Amino acid sequence: MCAEVRVATAKGEKPQPKRHVMVANVILAFIKYASVHYRDEKGKPTGEVEEFRAAYGPLMDLYGHIPAAEFGPLAMQAVRQKMIDNDWCRNRVNKQVSRIRRIFKWAASQELVPVELPHGLACVQGLQRGRTTARESDPVLPVDREVVEKTLPFVSRQVRTMVRLQLLTGMRPGEVCGMKWGLIDRTGEMWVYRPVKHKTAHHGKARTIAIGPKAKELLLEYIGDKLPNPGEPIFSPKDAREERYQAMRDARVSKVQPSQANRRKKSPTRAPGTAYTSRAYNFAIYKAAEKAGVPNWSPNRLRHTFGTEVRKAFGLEAAQVLLGHSKADVTQVYAARDLALASKVANEVG
Repeated sequence: MCAEVRVATAKGEKPQPKRHVMVANVILAFIKYASVHYRDEKGKPTGEVEEFRAAYGPLMDLYGHIPAAEFGPLAMQAVRQKMIDNDWCRNRVNKQVSRIRRIFKWAASQELVPVELPHGLACVQGLQRGRTTARESDPVLPVDREVVEKTLPFVSRQVRTMVRLQLLTGMRPGEVCGMKWGLIDRTGEMWVYRPVKHKTAHHGKARTIAIGPKAKELLLEYIGDKLPNPGEPIFSPKDAREERYQAMRDARVSKVQPSQANRRKKSPTRAPGTAYTSRAYNFAIYKAAEKAGVPNWSPNRLRHTFGTEVRKAFGLEAAQVLLGHSKADVTQVYAARDLALASKVANEVG
């Protein structure tokens, strides 16, 4: 018991008897753990933290007040039903229920709940297609290129280049947002971008993106004479804001009054960052589509447009390779084959 007290004290937590541990206590303790555990290479919380927050919302509403040790399979099913009632799609419900299981599994490792409790929760099976009242998620469809072209005049130079790069390479939104000059191998005729952060990075899988002549020309035109810092994001919302302000100053007819020379806040609450997030990128396109008077579309649909066009022209295998789809770990031989195929197709389409 003394050892437990010392460990809890070192974590900044107050030890308490298990019979007094409520579900709300487990959630609060897990929040502290998740905010440290789920971080990117820069030490910032990942999107997984927000997903957990969404997951424990229904849990807290229904069972936050009961002892955590009493939370069982029937309670889990009640939480799941609340998610369905909230009009969450089947896939999202299954993912969020899985996250709740992980919360209680972690709680068991900390002896906040009985060790057998996670095993009981594991008995609650995931919702199956056609056997639940939960709706299915809407399929992600390609976006028409005409819609894209009508949207582009209403976005910044940065976002416009990001959109065109996705159409030429099939990158995910997060991958184009995280592009850095230092992550692009430019030693060969075919440039290769190897993002550090991507969808399957936590599985130990590498992601290689072939940058063909058109994409290379697009990047060089965007960069111009200013060689970017290898460690900084190529596309920055901060730069986009500065360019917008400069354009407004250049278009101004009347002389700027001294009192209006610099009207920026000294400590703005929402200053733009040095790199786009997927959410900010998506929002920029949403607002632009609204101004353009076209149906709303998301950056992820650009990837589907690319995949559809590549599959039609070069076959299914080429589309799988360029999109980075893989169902099993690949050997160096297969990686070499994939890059060779990716380079061949990218030479023609990107």
